Amino acid sequence: MPRPLGELEDSVMTRVWKWNRPVTVREVLEDLQQERSIAYTTVMTVLDNLHQKGWVRREAEGRAYRYEAVSTRAAYSAALMNDAWSQSDNPAAALVAFFGMMSQEQRHALRDAMRIVQGPEEGPADAETPAPPEASGEKRDEKRDEKSPAKPDENAAEKPGGENRAGNAGEKPGGENPAADPDGTGR
Repeated sequence: MPRPLGELEDSVMTRVWKWNRPVTVREVLEDLQQERSIAYTTVMTVLDNLHQKGWVRREAEGRAYRYEAVSTRAAYSAALMNDAWSQSDNPAAALVAFFGMMSQEQRHALRDAMRIVQGPEEGPADAETPAPPEASGEKRDEKRDEKSPAKPDENAAEKPGGENRAGNAGEKPGGENPAADPDGTGR
């Protein structure tokens, strides 16, 4: 699990990520010196530490090195969020609290990200991400997802032919899909 970067490490990595190319200690130093007074050896030590921690790879160029980020800033941020979330004794409550802190813009970004992760099969009709079942007091069946057939109600009265009211695994007799034939006419 990643450790959060220190302030100076973050400043150095921000430049490496922003430039998105192999950089020298001198380039990072000159950019940092626009904001603060800092020594060449300090920047060299920070980049060496980042290399040892696995954040950057380096390649020798003459007597110096060129450093390049191993992963993106987005991947770093995601790893930190995942680490923090996984350490919670109540992950659902942590997510609810985190979502409550989000701005409207961040919520829109979250919805967009969920659409990307879920894939195109969710389609444009899924304009709003529905509230989780727990939010409405419903109990979620962890073993099935929305694409799985509905689980028959074990307490439902049996129809003739051994079929219960929920249908036989969500289908009419003969394998028809009830959603495709809502009026039951077979057309």
